[in-house]
Formats: sequence, structure tokens, C-alpha cells
Amino acid sequence: MDPMLIACFIIGVLAGCMSGIFGIGGGSVRTPLLILVGIPPLSAFAINLIVIPFSSIVGAISHRRNVDAKTGLYVVIGGCLGSMTGALLVGLVSKVVLAILFLASSLITIFGMYLYKIAPRTYERINPTPQLIVAGAFILNLITGMRGGSGGSLFPPFLRMMKLDIRRAIATSLFSTIFTATMAILIYWYRGNVIWLPAISTTIGSMLGARIGSRISLKAKPKWLEICLTILVLSLSLIAVYKMTMYKH
Repeated sequence: MDPMLIACFIIGVLAGCMSGIFGIGGGSVRTPLLILVGIPPLSAFAINLIVIPFSSIVGAISHRRNVDAKTGLYVVIGGCLGSMTGALLVGLVSKVVLAILFLASSLITIFGMYLYKIAPRTYERINPTPQLIVAGAFILNLITGMRGGSGGSLFPPFLRMMKLDIRRAIATSLFSTIFTATMAILIYWYRGNVIWLPAISTTIGSMLGARIGSRISLKAKPKWLEICLTILVLSLSLIAVYKMTMYKH
């Protein structure tokens, strides 16, 4: 069997496990590793977006009882518009500027996740209206879409700020990324960036990993999910800054 396909499968399992545990799309783990094994950046973005709906479906089924359908609908509306716009703008914005925007949005969403502890009065005044959720999802997906992502790494902390508990935030994020990634992949498919065999191998691995990760997440204590999610989002944002200042499209 082609070593490249084996590597893609292993990458899929690792990223899928992260997706299932934390409700993220997994692209912040998957994309740099795909590039590392020799997949061209734009094709790595495309493969990542193909994988996300499948791994997210597996995760969302496991978390189905915790999905907030109403909030998820608003996230899907804003997120789909943002991810498609971001995919169209890939390569048009300076990598340094985009990296700074992504880092800033990551820090803001992490802060927001703990706002109920840091500034409880401010947190109580937040009114998670449909307009606010749609706008927030659009902005997060626009930024992550320009780096080949689906917004999944930022959705759980954003939804936590929108007053969902951590389990509902993870479940709703998995539900939402099914649709936001699907809309973005249409742009990459139209441009001919998809390499199908590595995409299939990565998808199979990611679905397996997502199933494993979801089982872990459902058994974990909410406190540890919040702490680990914070560390993960911060680490991935720093990796994104490094990656986007080092790689050229």
C-alpha cells in the first residue's frame, strides 16, 4: 500500500480523535500534518474540508442528545456564508495579517469561554440573539476559511460565550461544522484542488478517530474538557501563526 495513503490514514485517526473529544473540525491538526507528508497546501485545505463533514457526523451522532438545534441553525447560517467567502479569498490576504487575525480571534474566544468566571456581571449582560450568533459565526468562519478551515476550532469556546454549557457547545459545534465545511469544499472542488485517494484515506481514519474521541468526551468531566479545550485552541492558534508565516500557497 502507498506509504502516503497510510500516513494520511494515521493523520486522520489523530485529528478525528481530537474532533470527537473537543468538538473541533480537526483541520488545525490535520492540515499541517498533510502538508508535512507532501500534500500541496491548497490540496491539504481541500482534503481537510472533505473530511470534516464525515468525522463531524460521527461525532455529532454520539453527542446528539446535547445538540442545541436552534443555536446550531444560526451558527450554520453565519458559518456557511463565512466559510464560502473565506474559501474564495484564500491567497488574497497577507499570511501575516491572517495569522494575526486568527490569533486575536482565538484569544478573544478563549477569554469569552471563561467570562462567566472572570466578569460574571458582564457575562450576564450578554444576550445571545440570533443576529449576534450569526455575525460571530460568520466572522470566525471567514477568518478560518481563509486558512482552509471550517471554524470548528473556535466554535466551542464561542458557543460557551453564548451561554451553552461545554457539552452542548461541543455537540453543537460538531453539528454546525458538517454544513460549514461542505459549503467551503464546493469552492475547492470547482478549482480542482481535490486529490481523491489521500482524501478518502484521511476520511476513513478521521471517522474512526472521531468515534473514539466522542466516547472519551462523553465520559470526561466538563471541567477538564474546558481546560484541555483552552490549551488546545491556544496551541493551535500559535501553530497557525507559525504555519501561515512559513508556508507559501
